[in-house]
Amino acid sequence: MTATTNNARGRGGLAAMVSGGVLLFVPGVLFAGCPDLPRQGEGVVAAIDDGRSLRLQDGREIRLAGIELELSRQAEAKAALASLASGRVITLRGVDDAPDRYGRQPAFVFTDDETRPLQIRLLEAGHALVGTGIAQADCRGELLAAESSAKIARRGLWAEPSALKNAGNPGDIMSRVGRFTVIEGRVLSVREAGGTIYLNFGRRWTQDFAVTISRRILGSFEAAGIAPKSLENKRIRVRGWVERRSGPQIRIREVGQIEVPGAP
Repeated sequence: MTATTNNARGRGGLAAMVSGGVLLFVPGVLFAGCPDLPRQGEGVVAAIDDGRSLRLQDGREIRLAGIELELSRQAEAKAALASLASGRVITLRGVDDAPDRYGRQPAFVFTDDETRPLQIRLLEAGHALVGTGIAQADCRGELLAAESSAKIARRGLWAEPSALKNAGNPGDIMSRVGRFTVIEGRVLSVREAGGTIYLNFGRRWTQDFAVTISRRILGSFEAAGIAPKSLENKRIRVRGWVERRSGPQIRIREVGQIEVPGAP
C-alpha cells in the first residue's frame, strides 16, 4: 500500500466522522480524496451554463460531478459558480472522462489557486447537495463534510428548516416527486417482498414514506458490512430522487445514499 493510499484512507476516515458516520467504505472501491483523483485535462472557462455546468474555450462542456442543485435556488448556484470560475484556468479530475448522455464531461473541477474542488466550495456555501455516483469513498466523505458544515451553519439552502425533509411527513415528501431530496427519520420496519427490501418509515404502507433496495445490489451492502435488517429502529438519512408509488419512495442505487447520523 502506498503512502498516498494511506493518507487518503486517513483523510476519508476523518471526513466520514465529521459528516455523521457515513456508510461508505466498500472493499474494492478506490480510496482517494477529490484532489487525488486522476487528472483529466485542463482549460479556460468561457461560460457558465447553470449552477453545476460550464463550457470551456475549446468547446468542451463540463458537469460538476457529485453534486445536485435545489430547483428553487438555481439562480443563486449559477451566480456562485460564475463568481468562482468565470474566465479561470481550471484542472479537471476524475476516474473517467467519458461524456454523459448530454455530451458533458463529468469532473471534479479545481481553479488554479485552490486545492479544493468547486464542488466543495459550493457545498460549504449551501448552494448544492451531495449527489450520487461518487465511487471514491474519501472524496465522498469530503463532500459530505462540506455539506454538513453548511447545514450546521444554516448557510444557503440550509437556512430553510425544511431543507432536510422529515420522513414522518409523507405529504411534504410527495411534493418533491421527481426532485433530488435529503430525508431523515427512523426506520420503523424492514420488510421483503419479491426482489425488493422495504425500509418503512410509517405504519401505513400505502401512504407513508419508504426506501426500496433491490436484492440485486445487496452484494454492495454485504461488502460494506451492512445488513438492511440492521437499520430497523435506527434513525437514518437518505438522499435520492423521490418517486411516487403507493406513497413517496426513494430507490437506493448505491450504499452511499444511506447515512446513519452519529454512528461511529
